[in-house]
Amino acid sequence: MRIIFMGTPDFAVPTLEALVAAGHEVVAVYSQPPRPAGRGKKLQPSPVHLAAEAHGIEVRTPASLKGAEEQTALAALGADVAVVAAYGLILPQAVLDAPRLGCLNVHGSILPRWRGAAPVQRAILAGDDMTGVTIMQMERGLDTGPMLAEVKTQVDGKTAGELTAELAAKGAALMVQVLTDLAAYPAVVQPEAGVTYAHKIDKAESRLDFTRDAVAVERQVRAFAPVPGAFFELEGERYRILAAEVADAQGEAGVTLDDRLTIACGSGAIRPVLIQRAGRPAMDAASLLRGRAIAAGTRLG
Repeated sequence: MRIIFMGTPDFAVPTLEALVAAGHEVVAVYSQPPRPAGRGKKLQPSPVHLAAEAHGIEVRTPASLKGAEEQTALAALGADVAVVAAYGLILPQAVLDAPRLGCLNVHGSILPRWRGAAPVQRAILAGDDMTGVTIMQMERGLDTGPMLAEVKTQVDGKTAGELTAELAAKGAALMVQVLTDLAAYPAVVQPEAGVTYAHKIDKAESRLDFTRDAVAVERQVRAFAPVPGAFFELEGERYRILAAEVADAQGEAGVTLDDRLTIACGSGAIRPVLIQRAGRPAMDAASLLRGRAIAAGTRLG
């Protein structure tokens, strides 16, 4: 097929790679414009942008697709289908209608649960046992289109980084499978029951709330690992907990219970396994404590 691919972050790269490997003709890649990154704030192309360039595919980075000129340029590609994976821009109706077979989306949840921008993190925070990927025919609503196929996986204590990588691989394979024989995957309207919205993550949500029970706090750690990293503050310094375990202990919420950095929660406690001080590499908790002792009874901000 002649395919327009639209995506931006790492999650989308496996799908682009799978389409190329399957022999489809990716006529153009659309990705969000390069953003300032690093200490020098140099413009950095997105992961999808870099992957497309490595294959010699034309990359387009419009700030919006609402203008007639951009819509005409997209329609002129004469694509059979557009494949969309975490693109990050709203697709106007003219764009949705331009490819002969419309636009198919790789969405990181089992719809209609967790429509929206952050389905992986929201599934972990909610304590879902199961999540997955849905291939969906796009329409103007927010992830409301009919579903063509889905694949499920256990959340099973995974971090957002681990789960995102797994879903990206599963979604890529599923999209190639669907495109091999579209007629075998009739569109099914999403049920009205069970709709939830995965609102975009606010960085303030990554501040650890030790008044919650330990199970919820541990989920918070996994939902924000590796980025932005769930954190607490001590003496004005930020500490990011990248992995933690639930401990069988009780105490005043937010106060350390021993010299192993066991932290009391509203109910139960957590014990960091992997932790990172600001501006330093991640390390296990024992290594951190050898260089920066945190005594029992310390209140964490």
